[in-house]
Amino acid sequence: MPIAITTSELSPGEKLAESMLALNNSHAEELSWLERERMQDLVAQAFYARRIGHLDAFLIALDQDGRYDSPNFLWFQARYARFVYVDRIVVAATARGMGCARRLYADLFDRAVEAGHDRIVCEVNRMPPNPASDAFHAALGFTEVGSASIHDGSKTVRYLSRQL
Repeated sequence: MPIAITTSELSPGEKLAESMLALNNSHAEELSWLERERMQDLVAQAFYARRIGHLDAFLIALDQDGRYDSPNFLWFQARYARFVYVDRIVVAATARGMGCARRLYADLFDRAVEAGHDRIVCEVNRMPPNPASDAFHAALGFTEVGSASIHDGSKTVRYLSRQL
């Protein structure tokens, strides 16, 4: 049975918070491992925090005013006066191929334009590689605007931007 591709806010109750952490941390190599408090802080200060279904997929994005010590967020903050930064997007294995990520991004683009933003930014791992994310972001019109080695050289990322 197909899932409904509609978004709803991420305001995690106890059960949803545990599910979010589990889904996020099962993809820690592509995203980053989070502790419960860090996830709650991201959701609380997010410009955009939405999910599809109970938790088929979720996306968390901050704007330039976020209080976030991620080296990737700080890279964008040092270069752009105004932006929306996609910190994480993850789709459960059972919901892949159903357009969830594309729907979350489309909704984010709409909300960012409504708020007067003209740029969405994110990063994708170069090492370890993430070819599916590279292809997905290229199809959405993102282009590379920089790169960096982070976490004591354990990751190399490509910084991407998309004009709205």
